[in-house]
Amino acid sequence: MQISFKKLDTELPTPRHAHEGDGGVDLYAREPASLAPGGRAKVSTGIAVAIPVGYAGLVVPRSGLAARHGVGVTNGPGLIDAGYRGEVAVLLVNHGSEPVEIARGDRVAQLMVVPVVVQELIEVDELPESFRAAGGFGSTGR
Repeated sequence: MQISFKKLDTELPTPRHAHEGDGGVDLYAREPASLAPGGRAKVSTGIAVAIPVGYAGLVVPRSGLAARHGVGVTNGPGLIDAGYRGEVAVLLVNHGSEPVEIARGDRVAQLMVVPVVVQELIEVDELPESFRAAGGFGSTGR
């Protein structure tokens, strides 16, 4: 599948797969950011994308950033709908106990493109029975 994108900052690396078969492409910080413990920041990536209809872009955390510094994506995954054409931004959060500095050009997240099933919600008076029923958080044990 080909995804059209526009570089809004030509000095940043082009998003690409690090290895053949990888699920996501790296997204780079367009500007520096400081993340205090528990702090959040919106970080621009310097690209805009045209996700095809029938697909969505998911902005997901980088495992290395999470493992080394406790930094993740606040609304992870972030959702990019097919019709959005603005700059992709990443909402980062520092779950760690130390401040983290994000430098311009750092890899801060990954973009995955996935198929979307079109949903039609139909209001009903009763839902069909199921084995799980209304069992929610923790209902299946440890």
